[in-house]
Amino acid sequence: MMETTLHSLIPTFITIVGERGVVRKREELLVYECDGLTSYRQRPGLVVLPRTTEEVAAVVQVCHLHKIPFVTRGSGTGLSGGALPIENCVLIVTTLMRQILQVDLVNQQVVVQPGVVNHWVTQTVSGSGFYYAPDPSSQQICSIGGNVAENSGGVHCLKYGVTTNHVLGLKVVLPNGSIVDLGGAVPEMPGYDLTGLWVGSEGTLGIVTEITLKILKVAEAIQVLLADFTSVEAAGSTVSDIIGAGIIPGGMEMMDNLSINAVEDVVASGCYPRDAAAILLVELDGLESEVSVNSQRVIAICQKNGARQVTVATDPHQRLQMWKGRKAAFAAMGKISPNYYVQDGVIPRTQLPYVLKEIAALGQKYGYKVANVFHAGDGNLHPLVLYDNSIHGALESVEALGGEILKLCVQVGGSISGEHGIGADKRCYMPEMFTNADLETMQWVRQVFDPHHLANPGKIFPTPRTCGEAAQYSPPLSFSEIERF
Repeated sequence: MMETTLHSLIPTFITIVGERGVVRKREELLVYECDGLTSYRQRPGLVVLPRTTEEVAAVVQVCHLHKIPFVTRGSGTGLSGGALPIENCVLIVTTLMRQILQVDLVNQQVVVQPGVVNHWVTQTVSGSGFYYAPDPSSQQICSIGGNVAENSGGVHCLKYGVTTNHVLGLKVVLPNGSIVDLGGAVPEMPGYDLTGLWVGSEGTLGIVTEITLKILKVAEAIQVLLADFTSVEAAGSTVSDIIGAGIIPGGMEMMDNLSINAVEDVVASGCYPRDAAAILLVELDGLESEVSVNSQRVIAICQKNGARQVTVATDPHQRLQMWKGRKAAFAAMGKISPNYYVQDGVIPRTQLPYVLKEIAALGQKYGYKVANVFHAGDGNLHPLVLYDNSIHGALESVEALGGEILKLCVQVGGSISGEHGIGADKRCYMPEMFTNADLETMQWVRQVFDPHHLANPGKIFPTPRTCGEAAQYSPPLSFSEIERF
């Protein structure tokens, strides 16, 4: 019945967004059956590509009227199945909403549509000495709308924070099609912090159509230090010692030997020593005098922890080369494995050596190699489990290993996600860190905005199904069912 309804509504959607704004051929819909988490796939019933807030609102109003679920998708680079369609849904894709609407250098603000690619923001303002700080590894292709949905981080989140710290205001379309402005042009607005509520809500409250971003002035001096170690534990201890010394780098990233060699095979930067057990990238920025002093302090800390060599890059080209490998780490895994499964846990920095040992032990237990790439400064781990999906049962086994890693993160006082979101992939692990009362409170909030559960249904919240069945949508649990779960 739903298929017939969707088919009959095609002329209505064409009236709103035009003939080329509606994708309905089965073979064309395949493009949208998954996001960056390719393990789960589901073809949407229909794809609609609006260009303005008004078009988004009109599309959502049609969905609301006919009680048709809708899922919002940006560039599709998400890694938690957050943009995974459900059967017979309308997939609202924002990639044509790519205008930079306003640049206000005096007040250090930029207003963009959700389809604007992350790196475009910095490119737009860099000539005037500004940049946009949140920089996920996928910043060359990921969209600002997706960053807002997942509250994405990146290399510079240690010092400058994740997306929510750089969003001043939002224009949003509620699940009933209403258009609402949240926040504004000043950092602190009166009333409830609804902007903060929406950032990281993963499309479950509605659709963001305009974002007011904060941009920063480029620092007077920037240095990147690369230290290599003969043990992962020594590199992990160095991270804690640097922060413990009161030094807050602009970014601090760590890669293990498996990741180093994968990156060098692909990028061939020549920066990363292939025989190192781990490398640590530390970016220092600020006033010239401050960077100079902190650089010497970081070098001393690295050497105290057994660093074999510390290389310092000051000019932009050298710095770019050092970061190039880290930014390409995920893609480089394709060189050494047909498939990989990435997780996104967070741990206290002091637990780095212990947790990395435990991850290695879990990899041996399950029989898989695990490459470790992570935002070391804020303890955001990205273990990449390497496997071959053509082997029967491999995905299920890898998911179980990923689940063990997430549980380990919670056990040591961390979280099951730092920036990739919960989506369809990790919803069944929410009870590991939230009580029934916690989850029920979250459902109350969602219920206020989306009482019919039309906006990105089946995401974030647990159901009685397993994580491996994420591609199959189940209606959200009622409050009483959550109590029994």
